[in-house]
Amino acid sequence: MRLRIRHSTVYAYEFPIRSAVQLLRMTPRDHEGQYVGAWRVEIEGEGRLRAGEDSLGNVTHALYVDGPVSKIRVTVHGEVDVVETHGVVRGAIERFSPEVFLRETSLTDLTPDMLAFLAELDPQGADRLAFLHRLMAALFARIEFRAGATVTETTAGQAFLQKQGVCQDFAHMFVALARRAGVPARYVSGHLFRHEGAIEQEAAHAWAEAFVPDVGWIGFDVANGVCPTDCYVRVAVGLDYLGAAPVRGSRTGGGRENMEVALSVAGKVQ
Repeated sequence: MRLRIRHSTVYAYEFPIRSAVQLLRMTPRDHEGQYVGAWRVEIEGEGRLRAGEDSLGNVTHALYVDGPVSKIRVTVHGEVDVVETHGVVRGAIERFSPEVFLRETSLTDLTPDMLAFLAELDPQGADRLAFLHRLMAALFARIEFRAGATVTETTAGQAFLQKQGVCQDFAHMFVALARRAGVPARYVSGHLFRHEGAIEQEAAHAWAEAFVPDVGWIGFDVANGVCPTDCYVRVAVGLDYLGAAPVRGSRTGGGRENMEVALSVAGKVQ
């Protein structure tokens, strides 16, 4: 599948900002089954970009803006060829042992209800892969996908309690429960081509990956109850959303901020 992606974010400020610094994780990279063609990061207006990588091997771009500026537009676009690997990720940059991804974070907290839920899934069974599929299916059945039900600061425990959330929450819950079962797991940000024809989308997608010995890292899109296919473009990984967010930053001045996102993901079978 060849996927064509265009992702534009516009920040408009009540008053001109004096300065801003943003870290962009919006550029995918090659690994087995994913091959990035022409890819561009563009800034409209005054701004300087510096390409780099973070500690986990994600491609980053640091954006420096000197004001006064009332609007910033960041656009990324390009093509990615994706081959079906049944969710298995091989050939990606791995700088640390999988055990690093057993570390809990504030967004992947656990509640007593989550621990009771986990105990019912036989987390210590001999077949780790079977357990992970049970975990995905159980969360998919329990949690309702509801746009706007949560915010980026919502924790796994909060989403589990209210039994609803978005793809970020599904990923956080899966990661938190897998780690407690002793399975290294991480958060993934990226894009999803939707077969129903929804080329224009409201936001990027998120899912999880878990490590299984003798297999490697395997993706689990809990929000859709499936392992990633050739409709997925993997962009960044982290311990949670904060480590893989497409954009994070700070600014000086500006008053209220209004953000508008435009995303299109189109696909063509090769």
